[in-house]
Amino acid sequence: MRVHRYPSDTTDAEWRLIAPLLPVPACEMPTGGRPEAHDRREVVDAIRYLVDNGCKWRALPADFPPWRTVYGFFSRWHRAGVLTRIRDALLRAVRLAAGYCPLPVAVVIDSQTVRAAETVARSSRGYDAAKRINGANAVSQ
Repeated sequence: MRVHRYPSDTTDAEWRLIAPLLPVPACEMPTGGRPEAHDRREVVDAIRYLVDNGCKWRALPADFPPWRTVYGFFSRWHRAGVLTRIRDALLRAVRLAAGYCPLPVAVVIDSQTVRAAETVARSSRGYDAAKRINGANAVSQ
């Protein structure tokens, strides 16, 4: 097991959240497969290091598993939607811990002031004090 030395390394609490969301290793499937040569936590730490530092795959420090191995896991997990499921599960956990609805809900309402022609009755037009314009407010989404 690698010594944790980077700020991007997973903590024990983070690992308890992430580990159950990873797919079952092939060697534990009924169809069988080779045992994984590297600990999954080290692979996750390597992916987090790359994301945090924005470096190239080949520039991965030597104390992580080989970059091709890390890239292979990343590629398979990305294609299978594992990374999206992890992100969504963590987002729900953070929102629930903060007392919010688990799924974000947002509405954006924007309004635009349209200059009213002189033929438009004054009773049907308003005044936009922010823009200092006489006109009618048209709401758009």
